[in-house]
Amino acid sequence: MMNNEIQLIWQEVQADMNTPVVLWQLAVIIAAVVTAWMINGALRQYVMRHAPEHWKLAIGGINRVLFPLTSLVFVLSSQLVLSGWQHTSLLQLASRLLLAMAAIRLIVYFMRYVLPSGGWLKALESVIAWSIWGALALHLTGVLPQLMQGLEDMRFNIGKNQVNLLLVLQALLTVIVTIFIALWLSRLLENRLMRAEHVNVNLRVILTKLIRIVLLFVATLIALSAVGLDITLLSVFGGALGVGLGFGLQRIASNYVSGFIILLDKSMQIGDVITADGHYGVVSDLRTRYLVLRKLDGTEVIIPNETLIINSVINHSFSDHKARVQMPVQISYDSPLELAMQLISDIAMQHPRVLKVPEPAVHIKGFGESGIDLMLSIWIPDPEEGSAGLQSEIYLKIWHAFQENNISIPYPQREVRILKG
Repeated sequence: MMNNEIQLIWQEVQADMNTPVVLWQLAVIIAAVVTAWMINGALRQYVMRHAPEHWKLAIGGINRVLFPLTSLVFVLSSQLVLSGWQHTSLLQLASRLLLAMAAIRLIVYFMRYVLPSGGWLKALESVIAWSIWGALALHLTGVLPQLMQGLEDMRFNIGKNQVNLLLVLQALLTVIVTIFIALWLSRLLENRLMRAEHVNVNLRVILTKLIRIVLLFVATLIALSAVGLDITLLSVFGGALGVGLGFGLQRIASNYVSGFIILLDKSMQIGDVITADGHYGVVSDLRTRYLVLRKLDGTEVIIPNETLIINSVINHSFSDHKARVQMPVQISYDSPLELAMQLISDIAMQHPRVLKVPEPAVHIKGFGESGIDLMLSIWIPDPEEGSAGLQSEIYLKIWHAFQENNISIPYPQREVRILKG
């Protein structure tokens, strides 16, 4: 059976269907939607042009719900005015639709802000939108009270307590909403912390992780208390979790502990150039469980934190971000040695990526079988950009300079003797 309010609304709609009352209400709804659309567009233009960057996030959330809320204000105001001399049932239906639209837009906005983007996020948004519209349809058709009563009648026992399916669904919804609020607060605090440039990067990452863990834990406790569950049960869960960590989750726990150690001792930071587990690249992200290493070919390597603690790691930018690049060059014995060394040094000095201090140096490495071995040592300020292209450009210029000055690069020479027996 429908509740009295919904039943009365549908009776009024049916009675006014062939009267000017419906036209007046439709005109009000159209005017409200058009006015709200104009206000929404004007605010969006103002935000894009004039609003500070740190305001755009908050204004973006308001802008998403501004259209349905502004339309709702106009509809409710018109309903208050027109209710004195005619029915406003159509406006009441429109107000419920606009409220559902505002709820969907606000929830989707929070989800996109809190959760990482992906295909599953789109699916979750669709599920939430269809759930809200479905609940509204059940409400308007009068089926919702019967459905809720049916869920409440489905009773079962959990231990010594008797619960019903409606209470379980309410508890689940309360937990989800509380956790989303906690994630939203943690994201706000995380954005503020990451903008604090006077705080070390590693310390900022640690604080954001700890804040998220604490807020999620507090949110879970609040949600469980709100639905009437005894939170002392968490002690049993904590004991079981400890046993699980001791037997089956040792490596995972080790990775998390190793992650906090790396963040605290500052042995590696975002932007460092390292060689770890046979991979050379730039640290692009530090997580509590793993490190993301972006290699020079654009690929990314996920390295567990435990590996970084147990094995040796070469940090090429630990105390100084610049890096040394060594380039071997060989010339023939009949070539002018001092001229070749000077040409190599001058060419290296002219390259824009090579540091002038310390300046490039050319050393005699030894006398080889085929020629004189030289070693060019240069320093670059940006090792994360790689050195293959740099070496290719310098080698090409050395080749042209050697050709212009009659300096030859020797071929491998072998001497074969034939002895008569």
